[in-house]
Amino acid sequence: MLRVAFWLTALLFIPLGLYLYFLPPDVASLIGVSPLWLARGAGALVLAWGAFQVAAGFAPDRVKIGGLVGGHLLLVAALVPAALRGGDALAAPVRTSMLVVSGVLAVLAVLGILGTPSRRGRL
Repeated sequence: MLRVAFWLTALLFIPLGLYLYFLPPDVASLIGVSPLWLARGAGALVLAWGAFQVAAGFAPDRVKIGGLVGGHLLLVAALVPAALRGGDALAAPVRTSMLVVSGVLAVLAVLGILGTPSRRGRL
């Protein structure tokens, strides 16, 4: 179950990072990203986080699980208020996709918490 959380996270972040990194200028103007280098930098960071999740999925330990859960909960804490307060500024599909991604990340964070190996089993 724990490796599934890592792999699903990677399956979410790697394509998103690649899309942001190679974002076409007409799509950037459509979603309101004015400096294109900002989207490219965000894409590189998201791609790197996805690659880390792939690597961490091969040998998960408590530190990597903490990074998975912490990163997901921080993203949920950033996306949900922006989607809820965005109201008229965000298009309905963008707002819905932000809420869906937040829900998926919250579920994966809970899977990571539930899949954490206990210390008592290693004594």
